[in-house]
Amino acid sequence: MATLSLSISGMSCGHCVAAVSSALKAIDGVEPKDVQIGSATVEYDAAKVTPAQVAQAVTEEGYVAVATA
Repeated sequence: MATLSLSISGMSCGHCVAAVSSALKAIDGVEPKDVQIGSATVEYDAAKVTPAQVAQAVTEEGYVAVATA
């Protein structure tokens, strides 16, 4: 498993954290480790998903996510 950090804009409350957490948990091969307002850290299986796909799932929830590492 690899580690990925996301910078996420548009989050402002606990509901946002829950929505992002749910979106990340729904991705096969992704395990959220820490989701806070403005950021998330996940472990992911590079054989199943790319960092761009992880960021896209968050973006589809209505936030802007950028993989930072």
